[in-house]
Amino acid sequence: MLDWKSYYSDHIRTPAEAVKAIKSGDRVVLGHACGEPQALTRALVARAQELENVEIIQRVAMGESSYVNPEMQGHFKLNSLFGSAPTRKAIADGRADFTPSFISEIPGLFLTGRIPVDVALIAITPPDNHGYCSLGISIDYTIQAARAAKIVIAQVNPNMPRTYGDTLLHVSEIDYFAPAEEPLIVLDRPVIGPAEKQIGMNVASLIEDGATLQLGIGSIPDAILSFLYDKNDLGVHTELFSDGVRDLVEAGIINGKKKTLHPNKVVANFIMGTPKLYDWIHDNHAINMYPEDYVNDPWVVAQNYHMTAINSALEVDVLGQVAADTLGPMQFSGVGGQVDFVRGAARSVGGKSIIAFPSTARKGKTSRIVAVLARGSAVTTSRHDTDYIVTEYGIASMKGKTVKERMEALINIAHPDFRSEIRKDAYNTYFSR
Repeated sequence: MLDWKSYYSDHIRTPAEAVKAIKSGDRVVLGHACGEPQALTRALVARAQELENVEIIQRVAMGESSYVNPEMQGHFKLNSLFGSAPTRKAIADGRADFTPSFISEIPGLFLTGRIPVDVALIAITPPDNHGYCSLGISIDYTIQAARAAKIVIAQVNPNMPRTYGDTLLHVSEIDYFAPAEEPLIVLDRPVIGPAEKQIGMNVASLIEDGATLQLGIGSIPDAILSFLYDKNDLGVHTELFSDGVRDLVEAGIINGKKKTLHPNKVVANFIMGTPKLYDWIHDNHAINMYPEDYVNDPWVVAQNYHMTAINSALEVDVLGQVAADTLGPMQFSGVGGQVDFVRGAARSVGGKSIIAFPSTARKGKTSRIVAVLARGSAVTTSRHDTDYIVTEYGIASMKGKTVKERMEALINIAHPDFRSEIRKDAYNTYFSR
């Protein structure tokens, strides 16, 4: 029988020692978002001159991300699963690659060997009395990458919250432990402006008592949450959440009483927020975390009664096509969980999917509702999948509508300054033959 305490102590290394297990040509999956093992990332980058052609796979990059700097070419190359502020330029410049994938399918790429994993760099809690460590705030693809990797290197950080669900690895599943206490990456609460408030009010009008919600982070999700205090018995089954969910749980609005899957639990696969949020989820049995191949699976999503999926867009055309991850040909973010939840909600009893966004961009200079998507745009959610589209100017219902009815509904929720131009371009494009 394994003496886990001896195994653990025998495999402790400093971060610099632990990352020596990484060799040139290896593929390294790096822990996600606010759960990135920052001490290990810094130690790996410090070895740059010793390494060649190390591929780093990561979705949302929230740390220093110095592995994408120009001087790192030839040493590291990022294969991004979701463009973010630190990595967009590298992707655009060709110094990083981008792999399109539904979030629900990413863990399967690792587990099946479609994308073989040499090393997983993860962040964990210290082991409990039975030798189990929790991945805390980032279960997502990270725990499945660790299960698929040839070598697992873990930063042991006592600031990582212990979470429940499917979040645990036994010490015997990890090759090296690098104790390094440091603050987790923080995402501050957003500023909510007048447009976001009106969008929040409009979306809240579509949310019924007893609904189970999926929503992300940022000013619009937080604005929506602020208008839900008159609702009853809401649930949450979502890819990620932030501080706004905590507020509604503590107010008794989100209690999961009517959930048909994981009743009384808030379900997610990763969390981004403030230290107050991280303290709240620590050892909190009301929060259940699972990998994204479960949480985001449309079949699983659909098992929630009145599943209400709320997502956003960069641009929407008058047919109802949603571009949410590219600005023209530029990779801005990624598909995220949008399509997983749009399709899951469509199969839910009483389900709805909502795409919510401000009517303009660039400080009011451009309309997000357009006749035709910008050249090079990737369609995230097809016109066949869109259900409700919401701006500060109202709600457009897409299901069962003809092309002309869709066009008029979307033009009517565009910013008034652009409606005439959009209508003219739309009718010239689609009907002037």
